[in-house]
Amino acid sequence: MRIVVTGATGNLGTALLRRFADEPGTALHGISRRPPEDEPPYDIPWTTVDISRDGAEEPLTEVFRDADAVVHLAWRIQPGHDERLLYQTNVAGSDRVFTAVVKAGVPHLVHMSSVGAYSPAAKDHTVDESWPTDGLPNSYYSRHKAAVEHLLNRVEREHPELIVTRVRPGLVLQPDAAAEIKRLFLGPFVPHALFRFRLPVLPLPRAMVLQFVHADDLADAVAKIVTTKAAGAFNLVSEPVVTPQVLAEVMGTRHAPIPPAVLRTAARITWQLRLQPTSHGWVDLALTMPLLDATKAFTRLGWTPRHNARDTLRQLLDGLGRKEGLEPSPPLKP
Repeated sequence: MRIVVTGATGNLGTALLRRFADEPGTALHGISRRPPEDEPPYDIPWTTVDISRDGAEEPLTEVFRDADAVVHLAWRIQPGHDERLLYQTNVAGSDRVFTAVVKAGVPHLVHMSSVGAYSPAAKDHTVDESWPTDGLPNSYYSRHKAAVEHLLNRVEREHPELIVTRVRPGLVLQPDAAAEIKRLFLGPFVPHALFRFRLPVLPLPRAMVLQFVHADDLADAVAKIVTTKAAGAFNLVSEPVVTPQVLAEVMGTRHAPIPPAVLRTAARITWQLRLQPTSHGWVDLALTMPLLDATKAFTRLGWTPRHNARDTLRQLLDGLGRKEGLEPSPPLKP
């Protein structure tokens, strides 16, 4: 089985390469904007393609020929102040990938969507894969994820012979991605040393309730999807649901509730002043995105996450304190 992975040097891409290295009878080909160093898990054939560029579907089509599956992971989160640039990669770039998949006659397309593609929901219940994917209007990340979901709807209508799978995970973490996560969401003014000390309090709104999944567990689910040619959408999260109280316990501190407007205003002002990279849209998304029911993945794929959410968070926090990353990967480099 030949599998081509776009965005293969990132957080999930790296975990997926590790996972498929243990899968007999598979050959991987990586696609990335910046090539990695030739070290495990990156010691596979690579093609450098920037999917944000006009005409990128042409080299993609050549690489995709004779592939049994394309796993589309490529996505940009920064620079958050330039949504036009992000759109060119996230939405227009995804469209180029889908066009190349069809032109090359690839039988299976796996797209990495997100909990962020879903419409808002109350945090007092979980939703399954039938929940609407219209996103949150004031979050560019959510708008883009929802837009790509709608692109996939068109692809499925026009090409019913193509197996299309949409993977919708919670927040994806692993220690090797600590440096990247800090750059993307915290910025240079938050020191790594902060994560080696116990904070006196953790000020967060009570509604900041989240779900996580370890990158290795997510990679295992994607491997099961590819090898079984499973179609449709799959929510992927691990237990427990992480409330602010749970997060405080993991960090060894106590939760101090604050109004959502306080956090949103602080994020907006510091983002506009370019003191940190997380816009207020991310705060709104965290407060309103639904909690996911992953029963379908458990029953259809036989998927069981090996890492619980507490351990996954603890590993990431330890990685942040130690400045962990992966030197061979441009996005994960410390």
